[in-house]
Amino acid sequence: MLEEILSSGAGDAVTSVPALLAGSWLLDGPTADRTGPYLRRVVSRTRVANAGDVEVAARFARTAAAAVAGLSPATRAEVLDRAARLAQEHRDALGRLIARELGKPVKDGRGEITRVAETFSICAAEARRIGGENLPVAGWARGAGNTALTYHAPVGVALAITPFNAPANLLAHKLGASFAAGNTTIVKSPPQAPATTAAVVALLLEAGAPMSAVQLLHGGGDVGALLCAAPEVGVISFTGSAATGEAVARAAGAKRLVLELGGNAATIVCEDADIGAAAATCARTGYTNSGQSCISVQRVYVQRSRFDEFLQAFTAEVGALRVGDPMDPDTDVGSMVDEAAAQRVVDWTAQAVSDGAQVLLGGTRDGATATPTVLANPPATATAVTEEVFGALVSVLPFDDFDEVVTACNNSRYGLQAGLFTRDIGRIVGAWRDLEVGSLIVNGSSNFRLDHLPFGGVKSSGFGRESPRWMIDDYTVIKTLVLRGMSVWGQG
Repeated sequence: MLEEILSSGAGDAVTSVPALLAGSWLLDGPTADRTGPYLRRVVSRTRVANAGDVEVAARFARTAAAAVAGLSPATRAEVLDRAARLAQEHRDALGRLIARELGKPVKDGRGEITRVAETFSICAAEARRIGGENLPVAGWARGAGNTALTYHAPVGVALAITPFNAPANLLAHKLGASFAAGNTTIVKSPPQAPATTAAVVALLLEAGAPMSAVQLLHGGGDVGALLCAAPEVGVISFTGSAATGEAVARAAGAKRLVLELGGNAATIVCEDADIGAAAATCARTGYTNSGQSCISVQRVYVQRSRFDEFLQAFTAEVGALRVGDPMDPDTDVGSMVDEAAAQRVVDWTAQAVSDGAQVLLGGTRDGATATPTVLANPPATATAVTEEVFGALVSVLPFDDFDEVVTACNNSRYGLQAGLFTRDIGRIVGAWRDLEVGSLIVNGSSNFRLDHLPFGGVKSSGFGRESPRWMIDDYTVIKTLVLRGMSVWGQG
């Protein structure tokens, strides 16, 4: 199926995107079209699910769970290693597919697929590490004479709901870790990237995963809500907006949840920083994928003594970014996911200007392509500062006192990641302690992630950590065995 998905969209053809339900790929049924935001034409046509499909998927998953759990960790790891190799082999075709569906520059799409390969490799390594403990039960008098052991057992059925902005790699995290843990997984694709999602699912199957390991349904929030409520589902991993995350939690009820939600990430540039390096890094990582990342640079706070210098360097770096056709390998900034998203950048820019901010670049759009926008000195109450832009817009603000800027960064309902440019170890340790975020990136911007490190936030940015090692903890349950009257610790 992988080759069919990748080849069906050749030229101007529309990619036919099947569902995978109860072990069968299905194209028959109601469909929905995806219009490529840069191409402005239909690029994929998807078989969408209904309530009956959700019931079938849940029933199948309940039976399939035992089959997947019966695979040894070594077998799961071998499949994941093959999936990593296949991802690299199909990197160019998958990168083009992402560019067609989402308008993401093809070089960034290829980079995402490289991360998919790395993520599957990490999942393979974590599958081999799954084990348990011999508990120190005899350390207390009532436990003497006994032995107690644990192991990490699969939850059974996992639900993965993925976003559009990094549809391949975020699915690799969810699906790869779930399979590594021994679960069967139901995947609900983002409506904006159905073909990319189907390709990653097909890739895992081509690598040797059994059909019992995964199902794929397409549709909107109604399909997601039904899947979340299905009693067969034991754990849900969701990445998306805070509002949708709250809806997922309400629909799920008493289920395990891993929620990676929104952010309006801050980066602090102190007076001892290398201003040129900081400006170049913030420019590159503020507009990657048109700023459509939960950790994209959104707020940059610069020490006042270096503020003008940073603004000049930053504006020059942003102005040098190449905006245009995502299929062009030299393009740095393609289109946003749709015209409404690009209009949000325009509207929030205009609002900030009306409140006293200065637009140094951008503030316009061409269809779904938002011109990289730089706002200087917006008020702290501007929507572009307080809410998640999720677009090609960066605000630059001055600060005087380090403790005050930490407070300003924390004055947000989000707390995912932050960046800090300084050589002062005292500031580094203090910021690590005091910033209300899940991760602090020193001498880098907020927009940096290694797929084998714990990733997640606090406050409205969600809970749980989305990285294979930590996700496997959420995808498994600890089962305890007590051996009465049999002790490796002695009887005395």
